[in-house]
Amino acid sequence: MAKLSIRDIDIANKRLFIRVDFNVPLSEDGSTITDDTRIKATLPTILYAIEHNAKLILASHLGRPKGKVNPKYSLKPVAARLSELLAQKLGKPVVVRFASDCIGSEATELATKLAAGEVLLLENLRYHAEEEANDPAFAKKLAALAEVYVNDAFGSAHRAHASTEGIAHLLKPAVAGLLLEKEITYLGKALESPEKPFVAIIGGSKISGKIDVIQNLLDKVSTLIIVGGQVYTFLRAQGIATGKSLVEEDKIELAKEILAKAKKTGVNLLLPVDNVLADKFDAAANTQLWDSNKDFPADWQGLDIGPKAIAAIEDVLSKAKTIVWNGPAGVFEFPKFATGTNAIAKAIAANKSATSIIGGGDSVSAINKSGLASQITHISTGGGASLEFLEGKKLPGVEALNNK
Repeated sequence: MAKLSIRDIDIANKRLFIRVDFNVPLSEDGSTITDDTRIKATLPTILYAIEHNAKLILASHLGRPKGKVNPKYSLKPVAARLSELLAQKLGKPVVVRFASDCIGSEATELATKLAAGEVLLLENLRYHAEEEANDPAFAKKLAALAEVYVNDAFGSAHRAHASTEGIAHLLKPAVAGLLLEKEITYLGKALESPEKPFVAIIGGSKISGKIDVIQNLLDKVSTLIIVGGQVYTFLRAQGIATGKSLVEEDKIELAKEILAKAKKTGVNLLLPVDNVLADKFDAAANTQLWDSNKDFPADWQGLDIGPKAIAAIEDVLSKAKTIVWNGPAGVFEFPKFATGTNAIAKAIAANKSATSIIGGGDSVSAINKSGLASQITHISTGGGASLEFLEGKKLPGVEALNNK
């Protein structure tokens, strides 16, 4: 990794402004955390800083409070949960202090009084509209709390906000946390020097959401597997009628170009050879299997890949050395149409000799549901950020950090 990491600098007795991603799902009233995965993901950085006698000031956004104070989006429950998790890890009681605002006199006083190894969590950054506007004066107020900047929020690294980009120009050094470092290392290696065969599985409903990833990966992969709703736009580009399946009419020409480019560059572009069709978009719909080389019945729609497609994908994945997966194979929210997505998850986990990277909310939730997460090399914590990284875009929150 070309950027400085928290490991590369002396942090003892320094106040660290650590931008974390504590944008966790909460219960309807905002009192209880329903999934603490994101908090756990940044524990290595927090523990590293505590063990190296730093003073920790943690900052995050939560939800979309639209620049106003809204108790429903308070980070207070996160402070309590983080206290519990740190106590478990350190084997002693830990109190994570909480500031009711991310700037102002209370935050300043609490930050100034921190002793080595102590932790302060600031209230939701997005209670201030200036955060998303990357307002220089607001960034300056955040920077005034600390001496060193650490970005460990990969999930927000594609946003140029005050706490992810603006502040990094004001606090020096500005370095990556361990989670951000891990994300950049795995995703960067996949794009720059992957071990071959390199197989990418790109799913999801629409080509428009994945076109840049597909275009960027076409030059790098051995095999590109296309699954999800976007398949039907590709089938239409090959002259197949696809019934009531989701098709982006304005992207058919683009799909033709992608197919032609794959052929020209010798990339194996794999589309599902059969599909599970449904008579309506419903969890309890009637189904039938249908080969991709013949016109679909007019009133039916494709909602998953079929068994022949699964077998072909499993075969390719079993021989891969690098695997990147982003996006489900079907409407996996309906158990009846989750077979393809689950089969891909199992096939990736079964290949023990490959470096496997999974990004994108739906693929991550599929791998977590399958209970196979521990068998994946790297699960990305940033849906939008990992997508933009795979598109070859520069992430403002990463670019702003100091180079080694």
